[in-house]
Amino acid sequence: MTRLWLAFAFLTRLPVPQTAGTAKDFAAALRFYPLVGAVIGVIVAAATWVGARHDPWTGALAGLVAWVAVTGALHIDGLGDLADGLGAAHGDRERLLAVMRDPHVGSFGTVAIAVQLIAKVVLLHGLGGDLRVALVPFAARIAPLCWARWIAPIGSGLGAQIAGAVRIRDIAGWGAVLAGAAVVAPALLAVPPLVLIYQRWSAKRLGGINGDAHGAGIELLESALLVALLAG
Repeated sequence: MTRLWLAFAFLTRLPVPQTAGTAKDFAAALRFYPLVGAVIGVIVAAATWVGARHDPWTGALAGLVAWVAVTGALHIDGLGDLADGLGAAHGDRERLLAVMRDPHVGSFGTVAIAVQLIAKVVLLHGLGGDLRVALVPFAARIAPLCWARWIAPIGSGLGAQIAGAVRIRDIAGWGAVLAGAAVVAPALLAVPPLVLIYQRWSAKRLGGINGDAHGAGIELLESALLVALLAG
């Protein structure tokens, strides 16, 4: 259970038992990310559905607030850092990575975070309390398992810590669960190509992946899946 609690403690602000795991436990906790995503999804979908009983915009706002609150805005911070790096890099990879390491948020990051939040609230409104929203955070958190397995880490941060912690059977198992969930929400079939597209882009543009790129990828995948649900 140690690794499961570490996954919850890292990815959410939910109260969980205090756990003192090793560095190996922290890395292996990655295998439980989709399960944590499922819990996040249930909370977001429930908040959206309850709010939508008043009106769709209230439901969308309630869902967004729940999403940010339960995750502590963990991944959207990575999206902001990636946007700042891309905006300031002008094709220079070393400058891109240096800006991403800067703890301050610049104008590009601020705009990216604002657009992401607006996009999510608009998409949640369009879905009108659709309970299949619960599957989106789950599906998006399968992606880091693939990226940690198949993209070289950058630096010595989170990306390096979790590299190699994922086994093929972990990806296959969660892939099977995803396939089952796609029976209810066919939009989830978009996950594999989206994961691959981001994987190739990250390897080519960043030269690998780090914690910020993992977080940004999760955020972008969540929005893309909301679009897919709405389109379906």
